[in-house]
Amino acid sequence: MATTQECRAALDRLSEQLAAAPAEVRSAAALDRSVSCRLKDLDVTFAGRLRSGGIEVTDTLAGPHPGPGRSDTHRQKAAIRLTMTSDDLVALVAGELNFAHAWATRRLTLDASLRDLLTLRKLL
Repeated sequence: MATTQECRAALDRLSEQLAAAPAEVRSAAALDRSVSCRLKDLDVTFAGRLRSGGIEVTDTLAGPHPGPGRSDTHRQKAAIRLTMTSDDLVALVAGELNFAHAWATRRLTLDASLRDLLTLRKLL
């Protein structure tokens, strides 16, 4: 199991990779959307924004994705929500795990609007 610090570093590397990606991929990452990444095995959720071609992590929360039904109802539900294990996050960013395969086998879940999913497919 990867640590919270290793996962945070992986998200930082992912943001760097997005910034260095080809123009068509960067355009998908240029969305301005709230994003959260839930790591089931660590019981941690990273929350932030996808914008300007990168991911800006602004908060690390204990427990599930923020939103209705949580005690912290003042926090909005993220527009794009990823759920996976810590090891899968590290493997995805390192290129050792294929996103489409992880999604198809339910190792990873992605919740977003249809419009965002169509835009994000360029990243996949």
